[in-house]
Amino acid sequence: MTSAHPGLAGGPVYLDCNATTPVDPRVVEEMRPHLADWFGNPSSDHVYAAKPKEALHRARTQVAGLIGAETGEIVFTGSGTEADNLALRGAVLAAKTDRPHLITQVTEHPAVLETCRALERLHGVEVTYLPVDRDGLVDPAAVAAALTPRTVLVSVMAANNETGALQPIPALAHVTHAHGALFHCDAAQAAGKTLLDVRELGVDLLTVVGHKMYAPKGIAALYVRHGVALEPLVYGGGQEHGLRAGTENVALAVALGAAAELAAAELADGGCEGIAELRDRLHGRLAEGLPGRVQLNGPVKPRLPSTLNISIDGVRGHELLTDVPEIAASTGSACHSGTDTPSPVLRAMGLGDARSLSALRLSIGRWTTPNDVDRAAEALIAAARAGVV
Repeated sequence: MTSAHPGLAGGPVYLDCNATTPVDPRVVEEMRPHLADWFGNPSSDHVYAAKPKEALHRARTQVAGLIGAETGEIVFTGSGTEADNLALRGAVLAAKTDRPHLITQVTEHPAVLETCRALERLHGVEVTYLPVDRDGLVDPAAVAAALTPRTVLVSVMAANNETGALQPIPALAHVTHAHGALFHCDAAQAAGKTLLDVRELGVDLLTVVGHKMYAPKGIAALYVRHGVALEPLVYGGGQEHGLRAGTENVALAVALGAAAELAAAELADGGCEGIAELRDRLHGRLAEGLPGRVQLNGPVKPRLPSTLNISIDGVRGHELLTDVPEIAASTGSACHSGTDTPSPVLRAMGLGDARSLSALRLSIGRWTTPNDVDRAAEALIAAARAGVV
């Protein structure tokens, strides 16, 4: 996209795309008829149901195309959190195992971590929380060592929402399957930003989230490999292959499908390479303007093209951003924004409180320009030089 996004015109530089992305105007146009004209219930059998039913199938196919799945393996949900709940809770409750065992890792999104804690509390599930290394990565050998005959599922995200670190998913899935367990991957941050193929990854379940890839909030999908048994999350009329009952929100499903198709085309054209160049330009400007004070948190590679997590010595990230209102960014996960406490993700990576408190998460996207990057760098450098603490 070269034209400016209407929601960004005249406002602060938006560097918070990991929290949510602006809705692509092309996605809005695809939704519009389903909000205004094509109102029928896709489960009905008359003429008013035809276009909604066709649109729902097309959207499912578009999402499947982005991740190398089959159309029938896509289940629409109301959020990524719901999709993660369906994957974890669904796998546990469908398992024929006494005291099921789950494995995840300490830097997962709260959508996974809190579901695990609820399963421990409510269903007596045993959960192993694996550590990560200095780059925030899980060792496949640690997964292999943690697996037991009672292990039902391993859940590890594709990309960290704070640092952009890309996990070695194929290796993790391989050791998981060698022990007969299922593998779930929360790809909320990775989908649309890096190439994903569920067959090559070797995953059984994978979460895709609309508002992380230029669709509206309130729509997501769970890939469920054919043959994987899950207990439904919502009971009722049998929609979404019986896993998520309730009349489908066709307009939002259409939006996710359109966003997935646009993302697939962008990835095929190498569009994310330009985003990575802007990310590195921003990093370079900040390092040059604040010599010796800028430290990268997480790996240089493998990392999402959109994500730059840095610590600036001598400042607190939260207060620095407050002092620079011309930039819209975060210190870490949007779920914990507004707090001035050390990031659990950075602490799990072995970083001290001072470095964690000085962290900024700067995430760019489809409409970020070189001018945006340069403006943001200048503002942050000036504030950091002024000694904001």
